[in-house]
Amino acid sequence: MIRTVRATQYVTPLREGGSLPAIVEADDLGLYVLKFRGAGQGPLALAAELVAGEIGRALGLKVPELVLVEVDAALGRNEPDEEIRDLLRASVGLNLALDYLPGSSMFDPAAGDTADARTASLAVWFDAFVANVDRTPRNANLLCWHRELYFIDHGAALYFHHDWKSMAGKAETVFREVKQHILLPWASALEEADVIARKRLNPDVFARILEEVPAAWLLPEAKDLGAAEKRAVYLEFFARRLESSSKFVEEAIRARAELV
Repeated sequence: MIRTVRATQYVTPLREGGSLPAIVEADDLGLYVLKFRGAGQGPLALAAELVAGEIGRALGLKVPELVLVEVDAALGRNEPDEEIRDLLRASVGLNLALDYLPGSSMFDPAAGDTADARTASLAVWFDAFVANVDRTPRNANLLCWHRELYFIDHGAALYFHHDWKSMAGKAETVFREVKQHILLPWASALEEADVIARKRLNPDVFARILEEVPAAWLLPEAKDLGAAEKRAVYLEFFARRLESSSKFVEEAIRARAELV
């Protein structure tokens, strides 16, 4: 069950990307990396963040806790940066955040960071499944914290839902971008990862995850569909993609063979 907290203090912006996420404190006294509904791709990015993140967790990958965050109009009203004030005003209401991992560092092979074959293979499978284009050497979105790997920032995944009418036709496609995956060199157990993933994921798991997504974040352009119908669009996609996972696994195996 995804918890809901209320943001009580805007701590500092994170300027790594164009969407200006921020560290905030919440009424449970926790610190979170807040992703704003009014930024970037809007609610679809938050839907992707939540759905992909929880699928990763269901697979057994470490994903920081995701929480829904209520943002009040008063938050950051004294912020001197006009861009941040505008972002806060556009994001009043429900947003999404990840638990802040203090002292974590970005995964960097050049600094000697490595991954075990099981984790790397599950990660490659996961990112191919959700079509996450953002796990590359240029933008790892992978944190090292207490000697464990944590998977973050999935707002660019599920890019097919930006053209939701064509989603069904993309369910069985391979994921060509897998050749850029930062963990591909260590992913020597992709076939085993496929077996594990197909045991851990099923339509019931997808349905439970989709129920956690606020209805307003789901396919906002599909104005003629109700919330249940929108969830059904995602559910059909995921079920069909899981059934055809061998296609993107074979593509990942080919890409790795060319790499190592």
